[in-house]
Amino acid sequence: MSTMESASTAGRRGGGPDGEVQRLKSGSIGLFAVLFMAVANAAPITAMTGNVPIVVGFGNGAGVPAAYLFATVVLSIFSVGYTAMARHITATGAFYGFISHGLGQLWGLVSGLLATAAYIVFEASLIGIFASFAGSMLEGFFGLKISWIVYALIGIAIIAALGYFDISISGKVLGVFLVSEIVILTLLGLSVLIKGGGPDGLVPDVLNPVNAFRAVADDPAAGITGSAALGLFFAFWSWIGFETTAVYGEESKDPKKIVPRATMIAVIGLGVFYTVVSWLTVAGNGEAQSIAVSRGSTGNAFDLFYGLTQANLGGFAKDVYLVLAVTGSFACALAFHNAASRYIYAIGREGLTPGLRRTLGATHGVHKSPHVASMVQTAITFVVTLAFFILQKPTKSAPDVAYFHLYGLMAILGTAMILLVQTICSVAVIWYFHVRGEHPETRNWWRTLAAPAIGAAGMAYVVYLLVSNLKFAAGAAADSPVYTAIPYVVGAIVVAGLVIGLTLRARDRTRYEAIGRTVLED
Repeated sequence: MSTMESASTAGRRGGGPDGEVQRLKSGSIGLFAVLFMAVANAAPITAMTGNVPIVVGFGNGAGVPAAYLFATVVLSIFSVGYTAMARHITATGAFYGFISHGLGQLWGLVSGLLATAAYIVFEASLIGIFASFAGSMLEGFFGLKISWIVYALIGIAIIAALGYFDISISGKVLGVFLVSEIVILTLLGLSVLIKGGGPDGLVPDVLNPVNAFRAVADDPAAGITGSAALGLFFAFWSWIGFETTAVYGEESKDPKKIVPRATMIAVIGLGVFYTVVSWLTVAGNGEAQSIAVSRGSTGNAFDLFYGLTQANLGGFAKDVYLVLAVTGSFACALAFHNAASRYIYAIGREGLTPGLRRTLGATHGVHKSPHVASMVQTAITFVVTLAFFILQKPTKSAPDVAYFHLYGLMAILGTAMILLVQTICSVAVIWYFHVRGEHPETRNWWRTLAAPAIGAAGMAYVVYLLVSNLKFAAGAAADSPVYTAIPYVVGAIVVAGLVIGLTLRARDRTRYEAIGRTVLED
């Protein structure tokens, strides 16, 4: 048995510096619940409605399905290595545990802090778009004009209640919302197929993979420049959250089987769904019309979906679509709340400082939920949301603070951190199996070497896409001081993780060795 395996086994038994750790409720959820929560994180209706118009209008144009096809291939390859790790390490901290076992405690802590911060701000981000969607829907239906902060606070309160109780409750809520999203998007796609497409037919040529690297034509009169790199970035953005399958391993019925299966189903399933829906949306609108609407010809880029829904399925279906956009964004916020709570809990229960295990690392006596971590996550979301409401005023170019600033900027910040962690995780997989020599029965030239290497390169490329298009991605919110602070926030978290880790290694070796080692016993 290797030294690494000995440390891992000790961690599984909860042998940290302060005794036994508390556990989440095992066997609470099955494959479908894990899958629902992970896919809800990706929020299909929000990803399609919000991202496809950007890819069409400013990225790959009518070639949007090719961008999603390319992203499907890269993320599927990344997931090969990710699931290989999940077969041997079941950790509520997911990336935190994986990277700690692969590259050591220092990088595990840095990655854990980055992932935790990402999921923390993702909830605030989705609360923003939830408030924006809810306000628009109720104003359209009933003429109600209420400040977005009211909807945001209602959403935060409901999510706080659901996060406090048994995880199975959240799983059921997410399942209902997710199925509804998929049904309406599927019906929209089928309506296009039945009609044989729009003015240009079904345009199968847009599926050509080469289109993923072609930019939409510029519009000099409007000052619009197409960028294939921007299109690819937003395509990848649509998957953020699928990797949270591993977060629920400790609470699932058979994590060694459920987590890998749920991950691959989520990645490939979302990829096929996104590719087909984006293709049929372009086909239904027509190539030229798709680009024009996405660039604002109707005054609302979301009409790429809203208009097509009304034309093909009727006004009632459009109203249903508007409602599901609200519930879909809420479901996504709930899913990110659950993921963030479990990362906070995972770091807290290892007792990196005295008292953390008794607070953040505590589980509820009845529900076995990470109730303290959940309340902390709620408090952070409340503070971030309130800060945007008080400090960020509407501008002519960004009148909707909830959408342009809270949603947009927090999503960019969170995405930047998750992409970095995914890159590090791919390297950790290679290190774990081929440098440390763990689990030779799983070690394989493709599964644990080539696939993670390709995944790391792919993730690094997407990070480059984000950095090179950061200002454009921020859009009308690029003038905000929050946008300016994004790279500094990411850098500060990395530095904080390194400082904390190195300090612990020098002063308290026992606590340092416990980093990322609390995993579920085989």
